[in-house]
Parts: sequence; C-alpha cells; structure tokens
Amino acid sequence: TWHVWTIYMVLAANLSEEQALKQACPPCDATQLCNCSSMGLDFIPPGIMGKITELNLAHNRIKHIRSQDLQQAVNLRVLLLQSNEISSIDEDSFCSLGKLELLDLSNNSLAHLSPVWFEHLLSLQHLHLQGNSYRDLGESSPFSRLRNLSSLYLGNPQFSTIRQGNFEGIVFLDKLWIDGGNLSQYEPGSLKLIKKINHMIINLRSSKVFSAIVRDILYCVTWLEVRELKLEVEEKGLVQDSKPPFRIRKLTYKDAWFTDQSVSRIIVLLKEITSLQELEAIDCVLEGEGKWNTKEIARTGQSSVETVSIINLMIQNFHLFVDLNGMESQINKLKRLTIASSKVFMVPCNLAKHFSSLLYIDFHDNLLVNNRLNETICKDSWPSLQTLNLSQNSLKSLKQTANSVARLPKLINLDISQNNFGEIPDVCDWPKTLKYLNLSSTQIPKLTTCIPPTLEVLDVSANNLREFGLQLPFLKELYLAKNQLKTLPGAAPIPNLVAMSVRRNKLNSFSREEYVCDSPLALRGAQVGAVHLSLMECHRSLVVSLVCALVVLVILILVAVGYKYHVVWYLRMTWAWLQAKRKPKRAPPKDFCYDAFVSYSQNDSDWVENIMVRELEQACPPFRLCLHRRDFVPGKWIVDNIIDSIEKSHKTLFVLSEHFVQSEWCKYELDFSHFRLFDENNDAAILVLLEPIQSKAIPKRFCKLRKIMNTKTYLEWPPDEEQQGMFWENLKGALKS
Repeated sequence: TWHVWTIYMVLAANLSEEQALKQACPPCDATQLCNCSSMGLDFIPPGIMGKITELNLAHNRIKHIRSQDLQQAVNLRVLLLQSNEISSIDEDSFCSLGKLELLDLSNNSLAHLSPVWFEHLLSLQHLHLQGNSYRDLGESSPFSRLRNLSSLYLGNPQFSTIRQGNFEGIVFLDKLWIDGGNLSQYEPGSLKLIKKINHMIINLRSSKVFSAIVRDILYCVTWLEVRELKLEVEEKGLVQDSKPPFRIRKLTYKDAWFTDQSVSRIIVLLKEITSLQELEAIDCVLEGEGKWNTKEIARTGQSSVETVSIINLMIQNFHLFVDLNGMESQINKLKRLTIASSKVFMVPCNLAKHFSSLLYIDFHDNLLVNNRLNETICKDSWPSLQTLNLSQNSLKSLKQTANSVARLPKLINLDISQNNFGEIPDVCDWPKTLKYLNLSSTQIPKLTTCIPPTLEVLDVSANNLREFGLQLPFLKELYLAKNQLKTLPGAAPIPNLVAMSVRRNKLNSFSREEYVCDSPLALRGAQVGAVHLSLMECHRSLVVSLVCALVVLVILILVAVGYKYHVVWYLRMTWAWLQAKRKPKRAPPKDFCYDAFVSYSQNDSDWVENIMVRELEQACPPFRLCLHRRDFVPGKWIVDNIIDSIEKSHKTLFVLSEHFVQSEWCKYELDFSHFRLFDENNDAAILVLLEPIQSKAIPKRFCKLRKIMNTKTYLEWPPDEEQQGMFWENLKGALKS
C-alpha cells in the first residue's frame, strides 16, 4: 500500500503542468461557459470539448483559425472572437458548429469574407463582422445559407462597395448595422432582397448613396438610423417611381451635419414618404439661422410626421435663429415634440398658436427663463397640450411659472423639476386639469397652498422640506425622498394615498392613530397604535440576516480550519488508500516491465532526465526506467497510470530534495504517510538524497518522513565527481537486489 504515496508524488508533477494550462485558459464552469478572454493567446487552445456552450476568446492575439480548432465543439452556441488579429480562417473551421447562435468576428484583420465559412451555421442568429479590413462582400452573398439570421453587423473604414446579390438568402433581420463611412458604390436593388428589417443603422457620408439606399428600403425597413451624414442639397426625389404603401415609420439622424438649404430640401423630400411618422435628430449640427425655404415647404403640402425629437442640436449662432415664420402650415398635425439640450430660449407666440394638435412637449435642459416662457405660452397657444416638461431650465419664479402654464386649458402633467425657485408663494394659479406635478430639486423650503388641490401625483423630493401638512384629497402618490422630514405626514389630509416615498429623511415619529398596517397579513388593516409586535416579528429580516451571517461565518471558519490542516487532502488520500487496498497483489517478477519507477519533483527533472537516466539506461546491461513524462499512456487517468507503472516496476526510486519538502504538493503527500501507505520495512523502495535536507526544513508534523529517513538506508548524491562513480555502482546494486 505504500505505492499510493508514490502515486501522489508523481501526480503533483503532472498537476503542475495542468495548472499552467489552467492559468493560460481557465476550464469551463458548471454552466459550460469558458472565458478565455484577454489571456494573450496566440491560437485557439486545444481540448475544447463538446460540453462547452459558450466560448469567449476575445481580446487575444489569435491570427489564424484552423480546421481542427473547433471540431469537437458540437454544442457551441456562442463564440466570441472579437478584437484579435485574425486574418485567415480555414474553410471548414466552423463546419461542426451547427448549433451556433452568435458569432462575433468583429475588429480583426479579415481582408475578405468567404461564403464557405458560414454555410454550415444553420442556427446562426447574430453575426458580427464589423471592424475588419474587407472592402466589399464579394461577388455573391456570404450569407445565403443563414436562414435564421436576426442581426447582422458589417463594414469598416475601408468598406466601399455593396453589390446586387450581396444579401441574397436573408429574408428577415431585426437589426442591420453597416459601417459605411466611406461607402461610395451602391448598386441599386442590393437591399431590396431583404423583405423586412426592423431597425437599420448605417454610418454614411455620401448623400447620393443615402438617397439610393432609401429608395431600396422604403418597403422593408421600419426604423432607419443614419449616422455621420453630411446632408447636401438633393435635387432628385427620395421616392421617385416608388409607390405607397411604404413600411418606414421612423427616421433618425445621428451626428449629422445640416445647413438651412439642406434642411429645407429634406423636409420637402421626406413628405414623399407618406408612411413616415417619427423624425429624430440626435447630436447633430446645424450651420444656419433658420432661414428655410418656407414657400417651397408650404407649397408641397403637409407632412405625415406626428413625432419630432431633437436632442443636443448644436447651432453655433443660436441667438440669431429666426422665428421660423411661414412654417405654421407644417406643424398643426404634430402630436409629440421634444427639443432637449439644444439651447432653446423661447418659441414665438404666433408659431406656438399653430401647434393645434400637440399633446406632448419636452423642453428639458434648455435656456428658458420666466419672461420668455410667458411669451412661449401666450394666450391660445398649445391648445391641446396635456404633458409639458420644463425641467433643467432657468426658471426662477414659481408664481410666474404657474401663471404661464395656467393658460394651458388641457394640461395634465407638468414637470418643472431642477429649476431654482428658492421660494414658494402662498397662492398660485394652475390649470384646473393638472393632476401630476414634479417640483423635485427646486430648492423650495416649505409647501404652501400654492400646490394645486387637484393633484393625484406630487413629487417634491430633494428639497429642504421639514414638514408636510397639505390637504390634497385626490392625491394617490407622494414622493418626499431626500428632505429634512422628522415625522410622517398625517393620513387624514391625504385619504386616497396609495404610495409614498420617504427615503433619506430624518424620520423619528408618525401618527399611529392615522396609519394602518399593511403587513404582516394577519394584521393588515389594523391601526398601528393598537398593534404590539415582538422583536422577531418587527425585525424578522434583521434576525434572518444575522442568522445567515452567523451560518456563513461558521462555514468560513470550517473552511479555514480545513484548509490549514489539509482536511480535504486527508479525505482524498483515505479514498485513494481504500482503492489501493482492493488492488490485486504485486505482480510476479516475470511480469515486470521496468527495473524501476522513478518518482521525483518537477524541479529536479534536469538531474533525473539528463544525468540519472543517461547513466542507468546506457549501462551494460541497461536498466529500464519508467518516467511519467515519457512512459505514461496518453489519455489514461493519471492515477491509474501511476498505479500500473508502480506495479509493473521491480523497484521504486525516490529522488528526495528540498524542493520536495518545500512544495505544497509534497506537504499533502507527506501527510498521507500517516495512513501507513509507505511501508518502511519494504525493500522495494530506494531513497536517493539529491541534496542535504535540513531537519528544520521538514515540518514538525511530518515525523513519519523523519523516521523513514532515520531507519531506512538511502543513497546520497556526492558533489565530488570522484565519488560519483561509487554512487552509481551502489545505485545499480540496489536496483539489481
């Protein structure tokens, strides 16, 4: 049974090699997810097996994908290879990935795309190919077999050409993203092959290419998002011979550049797209003063657009922007208008009166002040408005703000948060229809009857309020977070309240007679003042948390004790010892394949493999030695390899050194000697002391090793070359005995 001790010594050497592999690429976890990203890998590591479902190899230095790299990964569903240096892929590299759903090859060095790569990916739904160096998609379609494709990301700064047939085979896409900043050639009809695209994003600088693409996607794209476009004056129509009904509903310009002339022209051209309902401009630049061709715009009739959103529009000379006189006929059907973070300081009264159908306005983060707001919301302006957002402006007077919005007869929702009012009057005029009011972060020190009694929702968070005593009979939601309240509001003045937020206040009391319990369920509806609960009932979550924390602490202590005293290794050794006990007895001499099985530390491999092996295996007659690095059977479990090798060896040769007693693995192995797995009376063991081992280097608890070294003869490697000949003779004699 002492052989098991030997097994673990050799196992340590092999496991050190496995540890190196684990450090290079950690193994799969319990959910079969392998994260090998940012490991500095130059190639796809071997051994990727069929159980893996997600493999992340992003941000490495992989240059080539070989046929055999992913051959066994038959259950792979996600393969992330972005941000490598991949320039070539063997044609059948992905042939085993029939279940793959997401493939990311973005930001690599692929100079062309081969249809053969993707022809076996029948389950693929998401394909990322952007950020490579290909200039086109080839003469045909690389995606003809991808019938389940849902999202496709293409293009790069060198991408210049799209040909007819490039998208053949694709019927439906939820998202199509094309980086075409330098796209200069687009063959008409190329995108018509796709029957439906929910959201298409394209980076584009050429207005001519933009017009050609729009004509092709009128019937297939629902939402078109165009980025980095420099809009020039386009004489040709966008629709030309195309006839409605069209599919496109929303058009977004992002990071685009406009002039007064191009704005005038695009307004006219977009009227041709009768299905268009929403127009959006984000982070765009307008070089102009609003001097649009209003006559041509009016002459071409009204637009079908109902929603306009302009966010972060940069107008260099915004203070010179004109009043857009002549645009009145174009706005009376608009229902939703957002102009945010765009330095708006007023809307001319005459223009405001023609927004007859507008229901929603968002003017947040602009430059509105009270006197300009008074002009913006003049008499008879915004007659249908229900929701108004004026947050993050420069309003200073709450009374003047209330007087202005009082002219809106149908206003229901008002957000005037993040304006610095500083004070609140006793009386204010508000629309009688107002139900929602947001006054958060407005620096008001108290609440007065200025607050309208018609409210159903009131937000006064993040102010300096010390009390709340308003009578609001219809109020359902009240937000009082981040104030200085010391007591909860009384329940009688707000009888219909459903929800109240009082986080981050200084509460220390509330009216017990006015509040009723919601939980526990058995006490729901009872007055708080009449209920008396135990500590456990009041602080159940705290008690449970303390118990859980105590259990976790006990577990951590047990883990720490187990780690310090190597409990896990004792248990594993006991199991190995029990298995070894059931093994058949040592083989008879005629079945020995080796003269000795050599057990040594990995750090001593140079001496063992280059000096001892040469001396013994080239002797006359030669000795047959078994080394784990050379003679173990590939693919066989390492423990079985060790046991079989020991049983087929006449002797077992131990090479002892300080590396042995200093390593963690050797400490575990020495612990196992307490199970009597090393038989000190068995002469099958030969001990070779490669270097002197100081007694203080051997841990005190390893008395078994000290006893073995004190009672069993061992050979000591002499540093003097003249004495080494005698050492080899003695060792050969011991092996022959």
